[in-house]
Amino acid sequence: MGLISNGTTIFDAGALDSGLAKGAMTFIKKLTASSSATLSFVHGASGVVLDNTYKEYLFTFNNIHPEEDNRNFGFTLSIDGGSNYNVDKTTTLFFAYHDEGDSGTGLGYQAAKDLAEGAGNQMVLVETGNDNDQSASGHLRLFNPSSTTFVKHFTAESNTYEASNNSMHCFIAGYGNTTSAINAIQFSMSSGNTDSGIIKLYGIS
Repeated sequence: MGLISNGTTIFDAGALDSGLAKGAMTFIKKLTASSSATLSFVHGASGVVLDNTYKEYLFTFNNIHPEEDNRNFGFTLSIDGGSNYNVDKTTTLFFAYHDEGDSGTGLGYQAAKDLAEGAGNQMVLVETGNDNDQSASGHLRLFNPSSTTFVKHFTAESNTYEASNNSMHCFIAGYGNTTSAINAIQFSMSSGNTDSGIIKLYGIS
């Protein structure tokens, strides 16, 4: 038996009506780190789309591993095709953690890891260890980067196997304080290179 609302079939035999399915993900680009100083997605370069084609873009991070121990992985934004990554950002970050020995837990806001009109790296993967089995994964959502009316909002969520053997779950949000279109984003470690890991870019329709 189907579910009908105001004359419209929502579900029929357990299937969602295809005309109502929203938020489809379209794969755009994959970058694979290999001792990489930076990883950049620039609109119009190497098949990258980062314009008004989509109102939302999703970046996924899969097992990002730093060359150096206890490093933060973050991003900067550009309005000039990557010539400069200097867009000011205002951000916030809070976390929950639990250590392997079950002797330490925490939940709190980390003022030292946010920005107040700062153009530098906004970290999304925090204090990642560089042991062979340590890495960090998560995602970043960038909303309507091509708008010339509004600032550029973003949200991120991640989990890190920290250098101190904690599981660190972080929630990050903020905005790039520009009404110019964002057309490039660059990722890098706070120090040293990104030894390995994969970043994928999707457009959300």
